[in-house]
Amino acid sequence: MFNYTVRRLFSLIPVLFGMTLVVFAIIHAIPGNPAQVILGQRATADSIAALTTQLGLDRPWYIQYFDYLGSLFQGDLGTSLRTHAPINQELWPYLAATFELTLAAMIIAVVIGVNAGIISAWFSKSWFDYVAMVFALVGVSMPIFWLGLMMQWGFSIELGWLPTTGRNDVRDPIQSITNLYMIDTLLQGRFDQFIVVIKHLLLPSLALATIPMAIIARMTRATMLEVMKSDFIRTARAKGLGMFWVVYKHSLKNAIIPVLTIIGLQTGLLLGGAILTETIFGWPGVGRYIYDAINFRDYPVIQSGILIIAAIFVLINLIVDLLYVVVDPRIKYNK
Repeated sequence: MFNYTVRRLFSLIPVLFGMTLVVFAIIHAIPGNPAQVILGQRATADSIAALTTQLGLDRPWYIQYFDYLGSLFQGDLGTSLRTHAPINQELWPYLAATFELTLAAMIIAVVIGVNAGIISAWFSKSWFDYVAMVFALVGVSMPIFWLGLMMQWGFSIELGWLPTTGRNDVRDPIQSITNLYMIDTLLQGRFDQFIVVIKHLLLPSLALATIPMAIIARMTRATMLEVMKSDFIRTARAKGLGMFWVVYKHSLKNAIIPVLTIIGLQTGLLLGGAILTETIFGWPGVGRYIYDAINFRDYPVIQSGILIIAAIFVLINLIVDLLYVVVDPRIKYNK
């Protein structure tokens, strides 16, 4: 297990190297000059040329790329062309906001999706099964921007139960420690702020959870139906074991590996694919951060942001692979 983990960690290096090369090539192929965007439409050709030279964008692309790699190997993600702030410091608050949103969304998706899939499989072809699978199909098909706007209209504007946008009440700012607001408010003993943070988090996390929840429910149902046809499940039911023991002790344990794979993939996708949700709900996450950087042609931010997301995605896949051994001891990573 240890040797396998070490090998997988070392395999990250060529993957991330390839990612930097692909991203660098793509963003430099996008039309537009960051200097033009920074100075505005009324800038003169001389001022644009001077700023281009100052930013080092007039050098050959391969020199710019190797300079970026050299800084990267020293742990320096570069400096934003737009804000002139170090990306190491600037990126973490946005990444923390996306972590918090993704974690909340995946908790909702896993708890509801797995249990809905289990009940649908146990009561296959019942009214609950049909209703749950219809909702799952709707959840996969529904545009996230429309759902987010409808949730804002219903729960915020009409009912007034939940806030519309943001991470917290701007009139009562949170003193950041980890930039994870739920943890920060608990560390400071501000339970009133903790409730406010939960209220701000609820709508965007519910909207973001709909697609992974539907996929997890459908996958759980399919794998549970397959496992429940096995002889050992029929034997367990013939012995008179209750639904809880048959499902959670025997069936789910043997059906969980495909579900874990889906959960890992969806978690990685949400970390980098929550741009629409973050935009609709005014959530200051890494998706919006990279989106704004693309609009401003902020090359270092785009490169570093995508690199971090890619690294997290690969690490999540590694964690999922290691969890296989925990849920199924028959799996061995000896070589």
